[in-house]
Amino acid sequence: MLRRALIALPLILLPAAPRAAEKEKEGEGKEVGQYVDLAPVALPIVAEGRLVNYVFVYVRINLTGKADVPRLREKEPHFRDALVRAGHRTPFTLASDYSKIDTAKLSATLQREATAIAGPGLIRSVVVTSQSPRRRVATPKA
Repeated sequence: MLRRALIALPLILLPAAPRAAEKEKEGEGKEVGQYVDLAPVALPIVAEGRLVNYVFVYVRINLTGKADVPRLREKEPHFRDALVRAGHRTPFTLASDYSKIDTAKLSATLQREATAIAGPGLIRSVVVTSQSPRRRVATPKA
């Protein structure tokens, strides 16, 4: 019985090696992991000069192929700081909903700030992956 197992073992393991090599070749041209995820940030929602709510946002900064990912991931606190400063300077408040932020405005602002931090040609896009309000707030009256 042991002899059969020893003979069958190379036959089982041998076909796995070419498959593993094929998987490596498939992933060569792809930009896997070319992003920086920011830690969740609470951004204020201000209406008529009053703090109405906070919205917690999860943001991903997508990088170009020529970006040095480990170096830029070390700059994550700088990206987060720039987002917090911009969010307090001019809040990303939606006039129609105090439970969400203006994602287009946030993306454009952080794209500009991240390019200043990382350097030109390294930031592809900025995406808000998730947002959740601290509390539900009534929709503003027209």
